[in-house]
Amino acid sequence: MYSKEKFINREISWLSFNERVLQEAQDPNTPLFERIRFIGIFSNNLDEFFRVRVAAVRRMVSLGKDEENLLGQLTPGELHNNIQKIVNEQQNKVQEIYSGILTELEENNIFIINEKDLSEKQGAFVRSYFYEKVLPNLVPIMLSKKNKFPYLRDRSVYLAVKLWSSNDPTEFAYSLIRIPGRSVPRFLVLPSEGEKQFVIFLDDIIRFCMNDIFFYFDYDVHEAYTIKITRDAELDLDDDISKSFVEKMSQSLKKRKKGKPVRLIYDREMPDDLLKFLLKKMKMAEGSDAVPGGRYHNHKDFMNFPEIGKKEHFYPKLPPFRHKDLPPFTSIMKMMRQKDIMLHYPYQTFNHLIDFIREAAIDPSVKEIGLTIYRVAPASKVVNALLNAVRNGKKVTVVVELQARFDEEANIFWSNKLQEEGADVINGVPGMKVHSKLAWVQRKEEGGMRNYAYIGTGNFHEGTARVYADDGLLTADARLANEVEKVFEFFKQNYQHFDYKHLVVSPFNMRKQWEKNIDHEIELAKQGKPAWMILKMNSLIDPKMMKKVYQAAQAGVKTKLIVRGIFGLQIGLNGFSENIQAISIVDKYLEHSRIFLFGAGGEEKMYISSADWMPRNLNRRVEVACPIYDESIKNELKQMLEIQLKDNTRARILDPELSNNYAKHNGEKNYRAQEDYYNYIKSITS
Repeated sequence: MYSKEKFINREISWLSFNERVLQEAQDPNTPLFERIRFIGIFSNNLDEFFRVRVAAVRRMVSLGKDEENLLGQLTPGELHNNIQKIVNEQQNKVQEIYSGILTELEENNIFIINEKDLSEKQGAFVRSYFYEKVLPNLVPIMLSKKNKFPYLRDRSVYLAVKLWSSNDPTEFAYSLIRIPGRSVPRFLVLPSEGEKQFVIFLDDIIRFCMNDIFFYFDYDVHEAYTIKITRDAELDLDDDISKSFVEKMSQSLKKRKKGKPVRLIYDREMPDDLLKFLLKKMKMAEGSDAVPGGRYHNHKDFMNFPEIGKKEHFYPKLPPFRHKDLPPFTSIMKMMRQKDIMLHYPYQTFNHLIDFIREAAIDPSVKEIGLTIYRVAPASKVVNALLNAVRNGKKVTVVVELQARFDEEANIFWSNKLQEEGADVINGVPGMKVHSKLAWVQRKEEGGMRNYAYIGTGNFHEGTARVYADDGLLTADARLANEVEKVFEFFKQNYQHFDYKHLVVSPFNMRKQWEKNIDHEIELAKQGKPAWMILKMNSLIDPKMMKKVYQAAQAGVKTKLIVRGIFGLQIGLNGFSENIQAISIVDKYLEHSRIFLFGAGGEEKMYISSADWMPRNLNRRVEVACPIYDESIKNELKQMLEIQLKDNTRARILDPELSNNYAKHNGEKNYRAQEDYYNYIKSITS
């Protein structure tokens, strides 16, 4: 059955979110080099969307059924067609935006040039760079009708090359060259000429030196066109009980790299004979499988575009600052014994959390440390602190989620590294992903053992902590820290379930707790009392929770929603959802925190959480939401919500038409939530 409820389809809503990212690239008020970066973010998002969501929709089409509670009045086939239509429109818009950015760059004496624009001096520089850095990484593959077509790596860009002789055009050959974007930067900054600066794509460096690659052939004409393939990212796990979970994951990841192609993008200037040859060899059809694009693919690399612009071409720096209660050379656990401390990233430094784990690693009184890993930085200071704890004789328990999508290989590496050093590593929970963000320290003190905990909304990743807006609570409050210990006991012994009085833990009691809080607001509204809630999350698409929000709205509960990404509700429907307001904020930082505030008849209840309101978070993941008991911290977070609801610069109204109109407040001054909250937090906590 296809849902006839008043919901917006998940995939269509996600594309609307990515449209908001594209708006940032289009907005002339966004600094020039930040607009370039947003093109990269848009492209990277779209890649992942095709690898995961479009691949899932195609499986629905093939199976002829709805695998994942398809929302909205669309069959899988109709949905697939709608996706293609929207993506094509967005791709055309990207090309327009990119052309405008190129013009603006040139107005600022920054030129992106290709191989045909190089001066003699620049050509010599490029050729020298090619021989030293690029050529050692190139392995051309000659193609023929007889030979088996080579495997193309997922999300890698290739040059499809046609070679022929000017004396005899019927004498030609085809070749493929993978652009080595991982081992060589995608962009090269050329020597400046006066005030003029020049950048060239790696693709065009290879094109310029094509004769140096194929010198041993008699062909004197070379044409190269980019192609990129995106593959299904679904993991197919072996059910062989004789293999460890790590072995199964490792083998499955190897299969993923050869997953079924979902989309081929090719340069629309490619000659028909070369295109038809490639499609036939790859067993793909032009149209739904293969779509024409521009000269360059993998715009995600624009996230790392060389920073050669002027100061005004970038966002003003908002350097992270220390929390006033955590000055240098102060024991963090000592401060935690005095009061709870809330950290707000990226406004405050992530080093506080690293220092907490480092302190626990060397404190002689600390007996055990526990931590959950979903995503960590490549050279993780967090993991290094845990390794140091093991070397200092602490018992270290680390829950490493091996099924963290696209971080599986990195997590297998860290899992093995931690085990080699002697940590107790738990590779997730059977049948569930561990998505909670928990650190736990047990310390021997007078009167017995005492627990300390960190409960957060984001990963233990010092890289993303600079660009993701998240929150994390450092607490020694026994009500919370003792229950964090219970969560780790559950990780160690999955058959041990606990009755949590304070923490809200998915999949055990989170859905029931949210429903209970909403039901309380509904009851207050029916009694004619003030009833309201403010809910902030990344995605709201769980059908049961959406029905509950609709029910509350119809009962008169005033509901304000701040949802960055996927949003399935239809706002403003007469007699149905007038009491709901909803915005999405897309700005310089990625809004990632989840905060839930309920009026509760004047006894406001507030939680931070690792979980969005999606079926997977509430049904199939170990997630933790934490009540906020400290009144000053509650006020900090409430101010965040109120500041975000005022935003009239980067907030968009979420409406059923998916129009992404900016929220405007007539006659008011400009409010920009992220900058305003940075200034607010700095004024009270630094």
